[in-house]
This record gives sequence, C-alpha cells and structure tokens, in this order.
Amino acid sequence: MPVVIELSGVAKNFIMHLQGGVRLSVVADVAFAVKAGECVVLDGPSGVGKSSVLKMIFGSYRCDRGQILVHRGAQHIDVADAAPRRILGLRRDAIAYVSQFLRAVPRVPAIDVVAEPLVINGAVRDAARKRAGELLRRLNIPAPLWELPPATFSGGEQQRVNVARGLLPERPILLLDEPTASLDAANCAVVMDLIAEKKRRGTAIVAVVHDPNVRNRIADRVIDLTKFRAAA
Repeated sequence: MPVVIELSGVAKNFIMHLQGGVRLSVVADVAFAVKAGECVVLDGPSGVGKSSVLKMIFGSYRCDRGQILVHRGAQHIDVADAAPRRILGLRRDAIAYVSQFLRAVPRVPAIDVVAEPLVINGAVRDAARKRAGELLRRLNIPAPLWELPPATFSGGEQQRVNVARGLLPERPILLLDEPTASLDAANCAVVMDLIAEKKRRGTAIVAVVHDPNVRNRIADRVIDLTKFRAAA
C-alpha cells in the first residue's frame, strides 16, 4: 500500500512566556511513515509528546524543524510549512481528527455537529443528517438526543458524538487522540469496529491510545516516542 503520511526530522519546542521565556523541548527527530489502511499507535508516558505529534500533523501546532508530508497522488504537501489556507484545505478534504474533547458551537443539535463536515464539503443537509443519524445510532446515542446540543450530554455521550463527527467523512487520513478514553466496554468495542472498517477502506490512521487492549486491537505498529524525546 502507498505511504500517505511521512514524518522526518520533526521537532517541537514550546516557549513558556509566563516563565521568563523558558524553552521546553518536547520531541526531536521524529520519523515514521503510515501507509494506506495502516494504523500506527504512538506510545510512551504522559508528557512525551504524543498529542503534540498529532497536532503537528493536523497543523494545529507548527513544528520547529522537519517535514510532515501528506502524499495525495502526485501531490506531496508539507504540513510543516504549508500556508494556513492550505492547511484548512487539508482539514476539509484529507485529514479527519478526533480530539480528546468535543468542541461544538453551543445550542447546535448533536446530529448537525456530526453532519457538519459533510455539509461543509457540499453534501445536501438532509442526506448528511441521515448519515450522521446512522452513525449516532450505531454508537448508541438514542434518537431523542439527536436534536439536543451535546453540552447537555454525559461525558461518554459527548465523546461518542466526537467520534462520530471525526469518523463520518471519508478522508485518507484519520488522527485519533484517546477516542475510547471515557467509553464503557460495549461502546469501546463499537469504536474499535469502526476503526477496523476505516482501515479496510484504506484510511491511514495515527492514534494515541492508553488502553493496552484497544491498542493491541487496532494497532498494526506501535511507535515508542520516548526514543524521540528531546534533550533537556
């Protein structure tokens, strides 16, 4: 299978402005590639930089050094130095992202929160809502809740809405940051099944997962980020 994401020499530092400009080095020389249909899980203790690497791939964090290449046919886009407009384009049609926390506009119904990525890409609203409802049903969100804003939901329900929003669009790259962290065993199993289906359809996945059972179920490879820990 073709390589879809390729990182080489990636480094990230944070400047702590409230601490007198102290420079905090997180990772250095991160290098790995992900093929279509493959799930790579980033591993290591808290604070090693797992979520930071995901955010660099998504373009939320700029890396200080290195390349993050997204291969799309004849196109090879370097997220590390892409213009903001190009990054927004990648988020619209190439990279889906399930973060640790749901961020939704207040008072917007859950079904519209999930359907929004399809609507943004030109899907008819009713058709997008139908597909969103099918996925919410599969994730055990009761239909009476679909027209309510997710802010009124429990933590586990909010996370399932978050997962549905990230998994609904068919994009070549999927980033997962603790997608099952607040889920019970039954809903965790549903999410793992959905991830497996994404892999079968050729999605390249990079995930952060602390649960060893989930990691063993979804990972084709595990990358220990401690070997890329930056020198203090």
